[in-house]
Amino acid sequence: MEAAARVIARRGVRGLRVEELAAEAGVSTALIYYHFKDRAGILRSTLEFINDRAERYTTARAADAPPLDARGELEQTLLLEFQDIPEVRENSTAWGELRASAVFDPDLREDVARATLVWVQEVAELLGRARPMNGAAALAASAERLTALVEGLSVRWLSGSLPVEHARELMAGAIDGELERLRG
Repeated sequence: MEAAARVIARRGVRGLRVEELAAEAGVSTALIYYHFKDRAGILRSTLEFINDRAERYTTARAADAPPLDARGELEQTLLLEFQDIPEVRENSTAWGELRASAVFDPDLREDVARATLVWVQEVAELLGRARPMNGAAALAASAERLTALVEGLSVRWLSGSLPVEHARELMAGAIDGELERLRG
């Protein structure tokens, strides 16, 4: 799955060739097809992999670190999407490629929509812990705005039009703004 994420990040979904994926992973094309059946299976599994990997790097904490409050968890989850390290750059690029390809691929569109919904729900839950007196609709709207901003800022950061530090500052300001809005 790491090889698939790398190839998609480098070549895009349209540029994904099973032969190149097999070479990148150091396995045969037959093994790829055995495990994933077809290209759609590869894309679906890669989407799951990058979502799982993002969850790992946005929630990882040192064993001796003090627990975070609800706001701290929210900030960590969103701000750690902006780390100038290969794993995060690759993940964010692959996610963007999958999302862009979903425009033209109805099957992929459903998978991306489902993954996005899960992400929005997770962020809404974190917002709800930080601002527990708000209704589900208000929390979901704030989560939609924040996750959409992560994606937009990521594209700008990854394309070199926005320094990663500035992306983090803008995201932190948006988190403050949404929490203030929810305070009412």
